[in-house]
Amino acid sequence: MKIVSIVILAIVVIAGFIYGPGAMRVYKLIHLYDEDKIANNFINMDKLFETSEPIKPSSKAKAIPRSDQPYTLPSTFYFEEKEQNLQDALDHFKTDGLLIIKNNKVVYEQYFNGNSPTSKHISWSVAKSFLSSLVGIAVNDGLIDDINDPITKYLPDFKGTGYDGVTIKNILQMSSGVLFNEDYADPNSDINKFGRALAQGTSFREFAKSLTKDKEQGTYNHYVSIDSQMLGLLLIEVTGMPLRDYLHQNIWEKIGMEDSAYYLSDNEDVDMALGGLNATLRDYAKFGLLYLHKGKWGDEQVVPEAWVEASHTMDLPHLKPNAGDELSSNTWGYGYQWWIPGFPSTDFTASGVYNQYIYVDPITNTVIAKISSNHRFTAEKEYSKAAHVAMFRAIAQSN
Repeated sequence: MKIVSIVILAIVVIAGFIYGPGAMRVYKLIHLYDEDKIANNFINMDKLFETSEPIKPSSKAKAIPRSDQPYTLPSTFYFEEKEQNLQDALDHFKTDGLLIIKNNKVVYEQYFNGNSPTSKHISWSVAKSFLSSLVGIAVNDGLIDDINDPITKYLPDFKGTGYDGVTIKNILQMSSGVLFNEDYADPNSDINKFGRALAQGTSFREFAKSLTKDKEQGTYNHYVSIDSQMLGLLLIEVTGMPLRDYLHQNIWEKIGMEDSAYYLSDNEDVDMALGGLNATLRDYAKFGLLYLHKGKWGDEQVVPEAWVEASHTMDLPHLKPNAGDELSSNTWGYGYQWWIPGFPSTDFTASGVYNQYIYVDPITNTVIAKISSNHRFTAEKEYSKAAHVAMFRAIAQSN
């Protein structure tokens, strides 16, 4: 076995010399989710892949106030018709950090698996919810005329592709009708092909152009991560600046983010809008607090209130929780790049693979940010999502 490992390593090194850094990044991608490496990898993505210029901390950075009252996590939560041990569940799902805000104050903050308050942890698809806020701001600023416009009005080079004529709203709501396999467990899925393209430095734009139509837009809710990348390309076009700069200008600076952040990027320095944001747990939680307050921070309406409300409103049958196989491939409901678990439909969450979350419950005035490195995720995806919502609701309803 040792000899085989040495041979494999030698082949990789030789491939690196012949094919360049792309070959080495593909090798790193293959081992990104290894059980003994995943936690460290998720806070060191800048050492593995191409990244953007850093997003600087806010010039008015300010910590979220901390409660002076004692707080203890609930010991159990109800799931699958029985009481479950909450700490055991946090351990099982490889929690890297958990931060709880109640009534605008931090009541709980803990880190595990080598993480700390300054660790820049990969967000995966939690980044989509940040992206949504920027689209709302661009609409409010008049940079986008109408979300019912076809995206090809702004990105004409996508005419003749799967996105030809697809409206911005349908892209926001993961109802583009574009054919895409998002199964992380399938090595030949489109999302894994995208991962390999990322490792090789392939242009995100060119990858998106390779996709084709599958269904009529606006009729079926199907998760297509490249939909979000299209929104990122849209923002670059209408703002005339990199996505990271628009994020810094409109979110990071305005709500006093405490630390720097960065995006993974392609070989054209385009930020990976669909899931490449790396930031601290505290700054993720602060973004959740912004949405708890309907887009308002202090006296400033940072994200339009109507946009925040629409972001977790399901306005068509195919967007509702448990809509059925004929209308949706998802069990949760979907808004503008935010998930609505449903029953009741008052809480909502940003969600990323391997169990990253920013959970918001307006009823109990609670925000929960969680970062994780759950190597079992592909095998227990729906189970883990449902378990997390049950945990979060138990925490939200606790004193």
